[in-house]
Amino acid sequence: MKHTLSTEKRAALAAALSGFFLSEFEEQLSEFRANEIVEFLIKEIGPAQYNKGIADAHKFISDKLEDLDAEFYQTE
Repeated sequence: MKHTLSTEKRAALAAALSGFFLSEFEEQLSEFRANEIVEFLIKEIGPAQYNKGIADAHKFISDKLEDLDAEFYQTE
């Protein structure tokens, strides 16, 4: 599955990254470089974060289903 972000979100991330580089490293990033770093991070980190989110949601739902089972189970 391809991970996408809106144009606005990408621009906000690039701006935040530029601000971070300026404050932490005193280095000015061009808009191009900031956008390239954002793209790289999306490709490299995005899939792992997506999969972690899916796994967390799966565990949450599974736990809730177990709770329902325990609460409403009737002995025969």
